[in-house]
Parts: sequence; C-alpha cells; structure tokens
Amino acid sequence: MPDLGNLREGQQPLECHVALVSADRQLSHDWVSALNSTAAQHENPFGLKFSAVLPSAAERLLLKDDKLQALIVDAGVEAPGLSAAEELADRLHLVRAQLNVFLVALGCDISVSLRQRFDELFDRREGNFNHMFRLVQAFIAKRASTPFADTLRDYVFSARDAWHTPGHSGGDSLRNSPWVGDFYRFMGEHVFNTDLSVSVQVLDSLLEPHSVIQASQDLAAQTFGARQTFFLTNGTSTANKVVIQQILGGGGKIIVDQACHKSVHHAIVMNRCEPVYLKCTLHPDFGIYGPVRREDIERALEANRDARLLVLTSCTYDGLRYDLRPIIKHAHALGVKVLVDEAWYAHGYFHPLLRPTALECGADYVTQSTHKTLSAFSQASMIHVQDPDFDEFRFRENLNMHASTSPQYAMIASLDVARKQAAMEGYGRLERSLKMVETLRRAVDQTGVFRALTREDLIPAPLANDGIRLDPTKVTVDLSASGYTGKEMQIKLFDQYGIQVEKTTYNTVSVLVTLGSTESKLLRLVHAFKQLAQYPRRSVHPGSSRRLPEFTRLKCLPADAYFAETEELPLMDNGVQAEKHLVGRVSADEIVPYPPGIPVLVPGQEISAQIIQFLQQLLQGQNATEIHGLIFRSDEPLLRVMREQAVTGDLPGKNQPAPRPSIAGEEPSAVNQKKAV
Repeated sequence: MPDLGNLREGQQPLECHVALVSADRQLSHDWVSALNSTAAQHENPFGLKFSAVLPSAAERLLLKDDKLQALIVDAGVEAPGLSAAEELADRLHLVRAQLNVFLVALGCDISVSLRQRFDELFDRREGNFNHMFRLVQAFIAKRASTPFADTLRDYVFSARDAWHTPGHSGGDSLRNSPWVGDFYRFMGEHVFNTDLSVSVQVLDSLLEPHSVIQASQDLAAQTFGARQTFFLTNGTSTANKVVIQQILGGGGKIIVDQACHKSVHHAIVMNRCEPVYLKCTLHPDFGIYGPVRREDIERALEANRDARLLVLTSCTYDGLRYDLRPIIKHAHALGVKVLVDEAWYAHGYFHPLLRPTALECGADYVTQSTHKTLSAFSQASMIHVQDPDFDEFRFRENLNMHASTSPQYAMIASLDVARKQAAMEGYGRLERSLKMVETLRRAVDQTGVFRALTREDLIPAPLANDGIRLDPTKVTVDLSASGYTGKEMQIKLFDQYGIQVEKTTYNTVSVLVTLGSTESKLLRLVHAFKQLAQYPRRSVHPGSSRRLPEFTRLKCLPADAYFAETEELPLMDNGVQAEKHLVGRVSADEIVPYPPGIPVLVPGQEISAQIIQFLQQLLQGQNATEIHGLIFRSDEPLLRVMREQAVTGDLPGKNQPAPRPSIAGEEPSAVNQKKAV
C-alpha cells in the first residue's frame, strides 16, 4: 500500500471510487452508507469512496469517472438476475477491463463459470461491512502493487555493502572521481545503486523467476488479459525472435508481412525459416507502409497449409491496425499459430476506443514495447501468451538463448511500475491524451497549410473494405502545401522550437501523443505549426513524394543468401553504373532504413532498379537517412550480394534442395525451382 505519510509537496492523496450497481434503492442506500462509514473509521490509504448507480447508468459512469477502481454488481433476489449480472459485467468489461468487479447475490447457487467472472462474492444478507471494506481494499491493493519495484527499493535502502558485480559497486567507483564524478552527479544516485546483479537473490532471476519477478509477471498477465506474460530487457526485437524460435526453431514455413520489423526477418534467417512474404500496401502519396489486404492473407493461408506461423504488425508505426478477429479465426481453423507484433500498441487495452487488442482477438502470442507508449524505460518489453499448446519449459530455454544473463534491474522495475500505472489510471490518462489529439488535429488543420491525416487519408485504396482502424495517438501531418520536406521540417521544429518529432517521410512528420504528453508541450507544438504556416515556401523539390519500392521476389532461402559466398558492389557509383551492376543480383543482407526499421531488401531478395534508386535518394543530401545493413569502405556505401554461382546452387558442399521461398500470390518460377545453396 502507498505510504501516505511521505507524500511530497504538491502530491495529491489518492482517491478511489467504488460503485455499487443495483436497482434496489434501499440496498444501495444502506450499503453505501455503511461502507462509507466504515471507510471513515478505518485505515484508508487508497481513499476509497462508495456510491450507488443504477444498472442503466453504469456504462456512462465508467466513461465519466476516471477515478473509479471497482464495481459491486447486485444480482437482485431473483435467480434470473445472475445471468443479467453476468451480462452487465461483460458489458462493463468491454469499457474498462482493469476494474475489480464483485458480485452480490442471494444464496449459494452460483455456477463455476459465473464465479470466475467476478473477483469475489458477497451475500445480499451481508452485515459485516468491515470485512467487505477490507476485501475490496485488498483487491485494489493487489492490483496497485509492484512486487519487484518495491523489493528493489527496499534492498537499495537497506544499504548493503556490494562485493559483487557490476564493477561500479553502486556508483562508488565514480562518485568521487575527478574525471567521471560529473557523470555520477548527472545520472543520479539511484541509477547506480539500483544497477545490481543476479547475485542479489532477494531480487529473483529474470530467466528463472520464482518470487517477486514472477509475481510482477502474473500481475501483468492479469492486467493485459493474457494467460502468461514474460518480461524482457532486450526490447521487442528479442521478443519477436524468441516467439519465432518457439514455433519454428530448426525451420519451417512462416507467413509474414513483408513490412514487419527487421527483427522478424532476422529470426527467419536465424531459424532457417521458409518465408511466404505478404506484400504490404504502399501509400502512393505519403511514403507509408500499410497493412496487408485481408484477401491476400487468407489466400496465403489457404495456399500454404503446411505453414506453422502467421506474423502481422498491428498497429503499424503510423497507427494502422487490422481487424484481427476474422484473420486470426481463419488462421486457427487451418492450424496456424498467430504472432502479432504490438510494439506500438501496448496502451490499446486501456481505453474502449482503442479495443479490441490482439489478445482479445485470439492471437497466440503478442509482443509489446512497453517503453514505446507506456511508462517503462527503453528496451523494456513484454511477451503475452495465450497459446493453448504453450510449452513453457521450451519457451524459457528459447528465452534464455536470447536474453542477457545480466539484465538491467531498473528496466524490470519500470515494467512493474508501467503495468501498475496502466491498471490504475490508464483509462484516465488515455482519455486526456485523446482530448489532446483532438485539439492538436484541429489546430493543425486550422493553419490552412498543414493537415493532420485521417484514417481515410492513410488507408490506401486496396484496404478500403478491410475494416482497418487508426490509433489516433499517432498523428501524421501532411507538409505538402508548405514546401518543406519531412527532414527539413524535423530540423526546423528542433532548431527553432526545441521540438523533437517521432519520424518523417518525404512529405510528412509524425508525433506521438502519449501518457506523458502535457498541455504545455501541446501549446508549444501548436504554436510552432502556426508560426511555420505563416511562411510557406515554394518547393525546391520537384516531383511527387518519394515512392516506396515494391517488394520484388526471393531467389532462395534468406538463410542461404546470408551465409552464401558473396561480393561487395558499390551502391552510388554515379547512379547509372551502380544500377547496371546491381539490378537482378540477390541481396545477402537485410537493408533497413531506420526509422521505421522496415527492410527494403531481405536476404535472398532480387534487387530492382527502383530499390537502388530509393536507397540512393536516402543517402543523398545533408540529411541522409540512417540505413542498417550497408557496408561502408572509405565512406563508400556497398551492398553485399550473392555470387552468381551461389544463386544457381553451385556452392561446394551444398547439394540438397531447400524449400522454395515465395511471395504470396506469386507463381513458382524456374529460378525458384533450382537447388538452393
């Protein structure tokens, strides 16, 4: 429970509301009066206050009262009231799934399934309101607990002498140093004294948790609606690799969105998977990768009955998310597991306008970057599991292969705390964020020069009937009428107004509205757009926006290309000359402009003139884009490509045919049928 005796100046005491949902006005009056009287007489660290609401007004209360933390649902005195109470509880769950819900009933004739829907039961003849108050308080306290973060804090404050790793020994190696003491003072005491090791057994083990880390993970599973949840301190990149290895370790066929994060493509190489790439939609005007058409996903599932895993990204970097339920249902009907990368959507479960999430739609595995949209430290992520065939022992072994044996304990604590905040005030925080989004979009549009893109703007025509939704907290601003490119606007906002945006395309900038967005930040951003709108300029960049290149085709397994005999060819080389040597060759590496981390080339993919020209454009000018996978020798960018004989399968010692990789909907070619390396 919170220590209210140590509230800092300006910090508000907690206030938690509990609503009794009942059509019985007499019971409501008696119980609410008794419970509030009890709260006044007992220790009440959460500031519990009880009120009554009619069933018909309960949903409106949930939307209105962000301090509401629990519901007591009265089933009445008639037996049919039990089913009505369950239906009401289900409807309320769709609005705010994190609240504790208790059932008030008469007698003991309650089914197991009904019992599982509620946290606890009260008899309508209950007279011990002290016990009822403590029980409600205990459930809220459990949800508000942070087992690992509390243990870490208590250990640090116990001031133990450190004769173990890490070498800075709680910061003692830096504190009084004339050379690096300034770094200690800049970072702060607790950055160092919370940086501990597995030698401290009271803090549990991330790779083999049994106590406080396991308790925190269990709370996270409950909070996010998963069967099991696992913490990671290596980011969602590692999370994706762990899940793919869990399903396809040693090889097998995987159906995957071509525009998935680069970590998915790395996992395909590492596990020698046979990919069936789904072509994502490319927005012709804004340089944005969209989702895959549902028709293409279903066709690929039907055509590849031996596939074992489908991987989709929802939502995308730009906020586009699938109507997942029918897709997952189709995959499961064919025996295919589903992994959804929700790196950009960890907040989705905590507001009704953002639901349903991938877990609610039936995904077997969901990976989330808790640090991207909630309050965890960078690299802090989670894997949520609800696979009915889940092999936990094997999963832990796969996790151990990728995770560090020296995790950052502050990251684990931040996952614990971010989970608590989402559970206790996620709805209220997101409600404020969504109001800021409305204000920002309206102000941007009112400039008459800039335009906040809507769902309809961002969805390419082929996706018009796929039920694609937009996460409104990701605001993409069209700059076309201003005469500035995305990079130029990014620099202007940073240099002139002290504002750092999330990402850019040729003619857009994107900002994230998060739990940490404030009215003052919003005021400064709106002011910047209004100021810049007064001075639009004639574009010095002729032509349309920079077009994203189409995915070409795979000539062999990505793993075979990556480990093949290769040569390095120049990418720039006066432009035309580079095209002459590179077009038609096979990339041995994953080439990834960053952000957003979506590959332009994957190992085994044929190189086209469009891809070469796109990469050359990214590297030109003063504001060149960061590109992962290129080789630089004497500042000259080079591409690693397979030698010609390697593509035809003539490498020594490689005489076994490999499975044919493919792009969904593509007919097998003669090249595809050749022996792989």
